[in-house]
Amino acid sequence: MTETALSDMQVAHKLADAARAVILPYFRQGDLGAENKLSEGFDPVTVADRAAEQAMRAALAELRPQDGILGEEFPPVSGTSGRTWVLDPIDGTRGFISGTPTWGVLIALSEMAGPILGVIDQPYIAERFSGSAEKAEMTGPHGVKSLKCRVTQDVAEAILFTTFPEVGSAEEAAAFRRVSSAVKLTRYGMDCYAYALLAAGQIDLVIEAGLNPYDIQAPIAVIEAAGGIVTDWQGMPVHDGGRVLAAATPELHAAALELLNAAD
Repeated sequence: MTETALSDMQVAHKLADAARAVILPYFRQGDLGAENKLSEGFDPVTVADRAAEQAMRAALAELRPQDGILGEEFPPVSGTSGRTWVLDPIDGTRGFISGTPTWGVLIALSEMAGPILGVIDQPYIAERFSGSAEKAEMTGPHGVKSLKCRVTQDVAEAILFTTFPEVGSAEEAAAFRRVSSAVKLTRYGMDCYAYALLAAGQIDLVIEAGLNPYDIQAPIAVIEAAGGIVTDWQGMPVHDGGRVLAAATPELHAAALELLNAAD
């Protein structure tokens, strides 16, 4: 098979492989510095973020030169195909510089209506979650497994993940707490790995705010391929970012929406 004959998902895996090779030598190195992209607050970026995105862009220039690119660290590239690769080289840079293996490489291929495939890759523990209309699967220490969201319908039995209170306004945090107070268990600070766990059938809900397109498009594709639902807090498409609700089932999604929008 020639490079030009690769499927879109095969290209996505090549991008993830390229990012893995670049990022891993930097992880848990004591001399790794981080720049702050914000004048107020803290939004770190490292040499690993930039190098990984450059590696993926170089691969796309060879394999899919007609497609556009939207990445976190460098300006967008306009394509001629009507399709765009949406890249987050390290989602969870705060976790990356802290040494936790919960960050990941996010890769999505998007059309006008939203993402059509996605990959969430965790290089350090060698887990990769991928989803498209054809299949949803993960590879890792246990081999290859299909991805399938849980069947939880009762919010009182749900496990909820989020990055709050680190991200979000006071109003958004209050809305989140209405859901958190109703679920069985809430866990914090997992970045994109939370979405992977939802697709893998380990948890039931992820609620976040303040996301960008490159933060959420790959998780949307993976979770939807595994049977879950991802929308904004009004139940509308969220591939442009913002407030995100990801749920394992329609019933759980509806219950979480009602709580998010209830009056205090």
